[in-house]
Amino acid sequence: MNAWSDARGPFPSTRLRRLRRHSWLRELTQEHRLAPADLIWPLFILPGSDQSEAIASMPGVGRHSIDRIVQQAEAAVRMGISAVALFPVTPPALKSPDGEESANPENLICTATRAIRQVVGDRLGIVCDVALDPYTSHGQDGLVRNGYVVNDETIAMLCQQAINQARAGCDCIAPSDMMDGRIVAIRSALDEASFHDVSILAYAAKYASAFYGPFREAVGSAKNLSGGDKKTYQMNPANTDEAIHEVALDLQEGADMVMVKPGMPYLDIVRRVHETFHVPVAVYQVSGEYAMLKAASQQGWLDERAAVLESLLGMKRAGASAILTYFAMDAAQWMNS
Repeated sequence: MNAWSDARGPFPSTRLRRLRRHSWLRELTQEHRLAPADLIWPLFILPGSDQSEAIASMPGVGRHSIDRIVQQAEAAVRMGISAVALFPVTPPALKSPDGEESANPENLICTATRAIRQVVGDRLGIVCDVALDPYTSHGQDGLVRNGYVVNDETIAMLCQQAINQARAGCDCIAPSDMMDGRIVAIRSALDEASFHDVSILAYAAKYASAFYGPFREAVGSAKNLSGGDKKTYQMNPANTDEAIHEVALDLQEGADMVMVKPGMPYLDIVRRVHETFHVPVAVYQVSGEYAMLKAASQQGWLDERAAVLESLLGMKRAGASAILTYFAMDAAQWMNS
């Protein structure tokens, strides 16, 4: 015997590298898999037709008129992406302190939903954002009274918004506002309007994050916010137990799925939610995450394909059932190639 042997034979008897030796073995023993069907593609809607605008802080992502959004929805179907998430770029002239345009059944998000549904039918899910920030002149997600975002009055607006979206053909209402009690109110409003089958994806653990900047540029709310913040209703990034409380309340109120936002900095929250509740969990790879990965890739500091797919796989591994990402089309193409 030598230093690497004992009575039982050569050291070590357990060699985990054996299962990494061949590509077929690595595939066979892989614990988690990422597929285009795991993805939801966020899209920004412009007024008009045959219009597109680049978003400077999100290279490769743009705002598009409804006719082009429909084309993107058709492309998503071809690539096997499960759903698109719609966000309107409301013209400044239609913004107001109380965000009345959010309740207009002919607004951008409702019109786009009808157009997509007419072309793709049930082959693609349509997720509609419910919040007031795209429509308010102050950029907050709710109604402001005496300098404070009020809760209950805001919820009444959110309910009307959700009903209009359901009438337009939305499959899934996604309240991103973080008002208390809005899930039970929206569920009740949908049921009373006979939209029993329209699901709710609650932004249950949405943090007051520094990673939202490019999104606010994309929907045109950054200037309206004028340096303000959303810390009185979005969550403190230092808190984890509070996220569990938020998720529990939203599930009790009737949420079908829950979301953690942002993504990579909050994968510990995704894991806790997944292990605590055993319900479908979505995670949003937000605009700041996209911008960082894209900028580093453009500088040649990262392999874009490898880094993006690894980041998405990490979200899946943490417990996400669905991932909202601006890389959805690129990621689907890479996975399908």
